[in-house]
Amino acid sequence: MSFIFDFTPRGRRRKDQDFRNAMALLNAMSPADRADIGIKQADFTRIAREMTRR
Repeated sequence: MSFIFDFTPRGRRRKDQDFRNAMALLNAMSPADRADIGIKQADFTRIAREMTRR
């Protein structure tokens, strides 16, 4: 009977959701905004991880 539980979705951890929100925020920025604050798209994952730690 335990196989039934394999089909139920598990809740996402709060940290995962925060990371997704941070990535969405960074991807929503225009190239001019990114250039203004001096970040590159290659830095997005690092910046998103730092945002979730705070």
